[in-house]
Amino acid sequence: MCVTTRRAFIRKLIVQTELQRGFILHRRPYSETSLLVDLFTEESGRLTVIAKGARAKRSSWKSVLQPFTPLLLRWTGKSSLKTLTKAEPAAITLPLQQTALYSGFYVNELLTRVIESETPNPALFQHYLKCLTGLATETNVEPTLRLFEFQLLQILGYGVDFLHCAGSGEPVDFSMTYRYREEKGFIASLVKDNLTFYGRDLLAFEALDFSDEAVRQAAKRFTRIALKPYLGDKPLKSRELFTQNILLLK
Repeated sequence: MCVTTRRAFIRKLIVQTELQRGFILHRRPYSETSLLVDLFTEESGRLTVIAKGARAKRSSWKSVLQPFTPLLLRWTGKSSLKTLTKAEPAAITLPLQQTALYSGFYVNELLTRVIESETPNPALFQHYLKCLTGLATETNVEPTLRLFEFQLLQILGYGVDFLHCAGSGEPVDFSMTYRYREEKGFIASLVKDNLTFYGRDLLAFEALDFSDEAVRQAAKRFTRIALKPYLGDKPLKSRELFTQNILLLK
């Protein structure tokens, strides 16, 4: 075994034996008494584990394996499907309610759908933790959501130049309009449609400044366009759930 391979093997053993910080992204029934759980962890990224007996009446995991609860986790297994061996709360469940709760489900579904399994990404984990904290504490969840979406796109390698016109190379003008073209960027244009953005929007995107309502609306429109290649044509269940519940509240 070469030195590099041996180090990777040792690191994997350490990861499997030490408790890791993580969250539940999604859970579903598995056999009569177990759960199939999608985790997002600080050191191992996203992975799927079996929580054996978690649905049994006397299981101590019933109240633990909940979304938005910071957890300390351990699992075993060499295949893509691991077995959860320990899960304990690291802190109290983040208090997400109503719009914040549905927004949290949306963020969880994004991670489940777009990030590769078992790919460590501590930076994204920190962005996720700050996003949940923002959802739990801020009155308006929109800036928090837009910031997380842009951070996620950056980590996915979605490189877009918000500062220069892709056609001329000139700096983006605050008052001009630019039309987005996939794989090229933003090109100065007088056409106004769903792909058109003001220069002031693009400059705010670059600065990750979503304090302005108009910028937030433009950012929401852009992230839907940019995330579509990763999400495909399958609709987001969390978005449908949010829409249904808003209609019930009216």
